[in-house]
Amino acid sequence: MKNIAVIGAGTMGNGIAHTFAQNGFKVQLIDISEEALKKGVSTISKNLDRMVAKEKITEAKKEETLNNITLFTDITEGVEYSRLVMEAATENIDLKLKIFKQLDADCPEDTILATNTSSISITQIASATSRPDMVIGMHFMNPVPIMKLVEIIRGYNTSDEVTKTIMELSQKLDKIPVEVNDYPGFVANRILMPMINESIETLYNGVAGVNEIDTVMKLGMAHPMGPLQLADFIGLDVCLSILKVLYDGFKNPKYAPCPLLVNMVRAGKLGIKSGEGFYDYSISRKAEQVSKQFVK
Repeated sequence: MKNIAVIGAGTMGNGIAHTFAQNGFKVQLIDISEEALKKGVSTISKNLDRMVAKEKITEAKKEETLNNITLFTDITEGVEYSRLVMEAATENIDLKLKIFKQLDADCPEDTILATNTSSISITQIASATSRPDMVIGMHFMNPVPIMKLVEIIRGYNTSDEVTKTIMELSQKLDKIPVEVNDYPGFVANRILMPMINESIETLYNGVAGVNEIDTVMKLGMAHPMGPLQLADFIGLDVCLSILKVLYDGFKNPKYAPCPLLVNMVRAGKLGIKSGEGFYDYSISRKAEQVSKQFVK
């Protein structure tokens, strides 16, 4: 399994492509937008430059990594010879079902279809294909080149063989895979998102301010980043989408998104990606500073 296709060149997609390429895999990075592809490769190049500067890799390794990545705007062409397809598109079930239906038609019969979804049912995604036994969740953490964890999520029909293959593949990427079952939010976001949502509720109720809430969690709970700052880093729109999946899946009011979060997303205040969320990144370039914290 040396040819890997990655669908989506955004934050997660380019991070996944970077990780596979740096570990010697040939990566077909696919996005319908040429601009997104160029931006994705630029991000990968900058992250590799930081690694060179910190003497984590050599300049030759950087060039080798970039040379392992080929860009495509056509899915059919990009997945033609892939043994594994990693979908990292927007966290939208309708979009994912459409993509997996096309992948099922375009990919060789022995190609494993994986999704980086952080909350959506693997079983539901697999239902769009004729190979549900070969569909699996491979949830990387952001930033992908740095974070060790990969949640491996088995759908109802995912085979033992496919699960074993993906667990072993994750280890080849110098990651630590953890196998979990297919329930809304899996493990990471089922625990993380209610904490973030409760932090927003705490702000909404006037218990404390943004800095105070984050300081309590950083100093009192030894979290490297406060929950509101982390929400900005993830993207408030992404947090809202995941909470909606949890609420729809469990019908439990504890997962209902805080009204403040809903209003901020409606207002376009999405966090780092929009320049403003719970913190203002537009003037002081805090977004870049936050990102650099993770490249050590």
